[in-house]
Amino acid sequence: MAARITLTLDCADARLLAEFWKTALGYVDEPPPAPFTTREEWFASFDLPEDESADDSAWLCDPDGVGPHLSLLKVPEPKTAKNRLHMDIRVPGHGSPEERWARIRAEAERLVKAGGSVQEGFEGHHIVMADPEGNEFCVAATSERAVSSTPR
Repeated sequence: MAARITLTLDCADARLLAEFWKTALGYVDEPPPAPFTTREEWFASFDLPEDESADDSAWLCDPDGVGPHLSLLKVPEPKTAKNRLHMDIRVPGHGSPEERWARIRAEAERLVKAGGSVQEGFEGHHIVMADPEGNEFCVAATSERAVSSTPR
């Protein structure tokens, strides 16, 4: 059996990023672990400093159970450099290169409206974007070739 992974993003505002990534990925809030009924209840079960709150973190999951889980954790230090690991959002569908590029551009526009920003476009192939806190990710079409094999 393959190991499951959770991707973790350090951030300044976990709630802000949770809303962005739920929109970007179609994810939902991950339910708390049993026997807890809320994340606040689960969080309270730890002996944590009083200045930490459940709003300092968020846990997201793919409602279909296919994609990796995503944890967003508030940290005191700011982002200072390019991500060493980034996510690729792949827009589905086939068709001509022009049709694929139109879907990529439309997805990038949708994510800009959700709070993301375009960093750079590679015409006909992929768009490098950033979430509201500057974490880079790419938007590309589903294809045989991996986006990570292209120059960035």
